Amino acid sequence: MAKGRKNGLYSGISEELSALMRTGWADTERHDLRLDEQAPYAARRRTALSARFPGERLVIPSGNLKTRSNDDSYPFRPYTGYVHMTGDQARDGALVLEPRAGGGHDAYCYQLPRDSRNNDEFWTGATAELWMGRRRSLAESELVLGLPCRDVRTAADDLAAASSAPTRIVRGIDPSLEAAVTTDEERDDELEEALSDLRLVKDDWEIAELRKAVDSTVRGFTDAIGELSGAIASSERWIEGTFFRRARLEGNAVGYGSICAAGEHATIMHWTDNDGPVRPGELLLFDAGVETHTLYTADVTRTLPISGTFTPLQRKVYDAVYEAQEAGMAAVKPGAAYRDFHEASQRHLAERLVEWGFIEGPADRAYELGLQRRFTMAGTGHMLGLDVHDCAQARNEEYVGGALEPGMVLTVEPGLYFQPDDLTVPEEWRGIGVRIEDDLVVTDDGHENLSAGLPRSADEVEEWMARFAG
Repeated sequence: MAKGRKNGLYSGISEELSALMRTGWADTERHDLRLDEQAPYAARRRTALSARFPGERLVIPSGNLKTRSNDDSYPFRPYTGYVHMTGDQARDGALVLEPRAGGGHDAYCYQLPRDSRNNDEFWTGATAELWMGRRRSLAESELVLGLPCRDVRTAADDLAAASSAPTRIVRGIDPSLEAAVTTDEERDDELEEALSDLRLVKDDWEIAELRKAVDSTVRGFTDAIGELSGAIASSERWIEGTFFRRARLEGNAVGYGSICAAGEHATIMHWTDNDGPVRPGELLLFDAGVETHTLYTADVTRTLPISGTFTPLQRKVYDAVYEAQEAGMAAVKPGAAYRDFHEASQRHLAERLVEWGFIEGPADRAYELGLQRRFTMAGTGHMLGLDVHDCAQARNEEYVGGALEPGMVLTVEPGLYFQPDDLTVPEEWRGIGVRIEDDLVVTDDGHENLSAGLPRSADEVEEWMARFAG
């Protein structure tokens, strides 16, 4: 609970006020709740996790509120592994898989129960229900999650007093629970690895959620283009705010900080200040994704000519990136090495950079030495799901060293970035940044581009802007 204000207007609570506050409240327990549609999928995920750690207790916290400044907290976002294994988004919770003597695990969920109306906890303190909103009761959570639920206020003591089964916990999420158990850091890291590994292949429910995220994102991009004149009259923040409105209307929020990078800001990989001017004649690199109510996010980038048409040089750079993306996307298919799409895109960009005289060839040598990275900066994509960079803790041999399988969802996003102070390129190239990014799901016979609703080629982009740009 947040520390009380030093300069609060009230010095205390009278007995009469306390008594008044405890009376006259209706019973609001909900008995009409149903099992969440994600619950059966989460149960299968827990079964897969259980099979990896027989005879061991597993603790996966949801996390706590984090202070933004003074007594103001950031919006709560639960730990991804907890969401994936439960479908729940409550703060101060934890999933526990308790090993059974005969094999397997019993799963139960610690939750913060509703505040009692028999004392002052429900209306005093910064995290009280009357301040932050009604929580589900434990009984309600059991109906929704399909899991037995316990009072999290006993969790630390329960775990400290638990049987001698070896325990693993995801570290860095809930300090109080972490302090209650005796574990080994290396073994705990293996639990986090497993939680990432198990997200590599998405189930049908997850792919449907990612479709929702991408479809909302496509509408958000169209919204932003429709209000481009507002950005020209103000700044990049008009674009950011326009997209955020769509994200909040149709989803939870944005899945990451939107990149609304106009002019030379387009050369900055993660430009999120979004406070620069939007000038006709320059490019706008727009990278954004809607996060669904279930926390699955899209991640899409388009680079757009602010005036509606590319200059010849802008189109030259754009076409090179488009061709590199085409090459990368063609390599996304089941059985292909994960690195194949990255290599295909990067080799194409290396060829263009050698052709333009910006790096020394031949192109194969330039690629092997990584010389193209001066102008391409990052890898060509990543897994996508509950996190924008999903499965980040997965084992190398299962991720970048592995092969693609149906159900994997990833981005393909080559780019070229010519920094404004780069003296190795002609002046007219400096300050040009281009990235094109789409979200692909691997299918049985290739891939599906989930974000195909947005134009990609230079001609398609110009036609799209002619129709929608406001």
